[in-house]
Amino acid sequence: MSYKQIKWTMFVITAIGNFIAMLDSTSVNLALYPMSQDLHVTMGQIQWAVIAYMLVLTVFLPFFGKLGDIFPKNKLYAAGFSIFAIGAALNITAGSFLQLIIFRCIEALGASVMLSNAQAIIATIFKNERRGKALGLNGCLVAIGGMSGPALGGILINSFGWHAIFAPCIPVALAGAYYAYKMLPSHVDNHKKPFKFDYTGFIYFTVSLFALLLAISEGHSWGWTSLKIIFLGVTTLIFGALFYMRDHRINYPLINFSMFAVRPFTFGNLGVMLSYMAMYTNSILLPFFLQEILKYNPLVTGLLILPYSVTLSFIAPVAGRLAGKYGSRWLTLAGPSVYVIALVLFTIYDKNVQMWQIVFASGVMGIGNGLFQSPSNNAIMTCVKHEELGIASGILALSRNMGNILGVAVTITLFETFRTLFISEGMIYDSAFLTSYRVTMGFGILFGLLCLTCAYIAYKPSKN
Repeated sequence: MSYKQIKWTMFVITAIGNFIAMLDSTSVNLALYPMSQDLHVTMGQIQWAVIAYMLVLTVFLPFFGKLGDIFPKNKLYAAGFSIFAIGAALNITAGSFLQLIIFRCIEALGASVMLSNAQAIIATIFKNERRGKALGLNGCLVAIGGMSGPALGGILINSFGWHAIFAPCIPVALAGAYYAYKMLPSHVDNHKKPFKFDYTGFIYFTVSLFALLLAISEGHSWGWTSLKIIFLGVTTLIFGALFYMRDHRINYPLINFSMFAVRPFTFGNLGVMLSYMAMYTNSILLPFFLQEILKYNPLVTGLLILPYSVTLSFIAPVAGRLAGKYGSRWLTLAGPSVYVIALVLFTIYDKNVQMWQIVFASGVMGIGNGLFQSPSNNAIMTCVKHEELGIASGILALSRNMGNILGVAVTITLFETFRTLFISEGMIYDSAFLTSYRVTMGFGILFGLLCLTCAYIAYKPSKN
């Protein structure tokens, strides 16, 4: 096998981890409604099937990113695939809400191992224009995972129930574990400094993030001025401040805030986080709208969401190549502009919306996200030094997953709060649902516009 073939083989193995993570994510989003019905929990509670997964995945990213600098990539990646497969298999057996959350956390540990090192491996293997092409193809594989998720998930839910959505990831993960062990680099740089990890900072970061998410998720039911929410808010601020101060005092920081002195890196990561918050506003609420208001079954719902991933899979590699050749600025401005248009379309839809209108808006959303993600990732990874690629990859993954977590928590909280308010004012259920859906989607538009602003600042040419 030639060196070029080896590089692309390593790329495919690396990208498979992102593929199954997206396949799992989009399937679970589609299954939230039947999960809530089967497990007899509310919409606010079932969101923890997503939040718990993303929380565990996110807080462990810095830890596994650092492990990737001292352990052989083949063993680490194989372990990540294996843990993911075990978690997916356990999810199939989940008989209660608590079991589902625990098993999702196990699955998230495996995903965290892979995602914390994926971008660094790709950025190390490929240079310049080829790096943009590789990141674009990575986005394409992620999109294929997303494209497969709704359609495959819809079929499985219709035929076997929601437990079956976790089955397709198991053989893919096991195959990934085998080939990762065989093909990824096994050498370790013995000249690197010994492993040091800030366990205290890790605890500060985890407590602060968990308190923030719990406050956002439960504020509407506990009351925003209740002692519980005030306590969680104070906890978030105290432990967040402790984490920030500690990060500046030690020589082996968990996140390394000094990297945020680089403008494209700072605003680029902020833009990525906001883009995912905007995306999740739609991806969480749309399946509920299609199933609860329009009464479509899971299969039809999955097919209506499918155009998002189809257009994303076509646009992402093209945008990645263009970014590697011509730069990322105009593409990262075009992306949010396009998907904001799609979000506006979703806000005007009602019970009389036609299937083709949903298909059209979903496709436009995919085009916008495809134009933004690959060029943005390329620009962020290009603006740092070679020796900082590992930590930059971890921070980029952290930004992406923070956007996912906050997107889910904020979306469900806003939606539940507005729906309860409108019902208390005398609206019938369907009208309250639609009105709160539109208002919440308005916040998604706001996140998209903030993303556009960050992209403008991040990649604005510097004055000489």
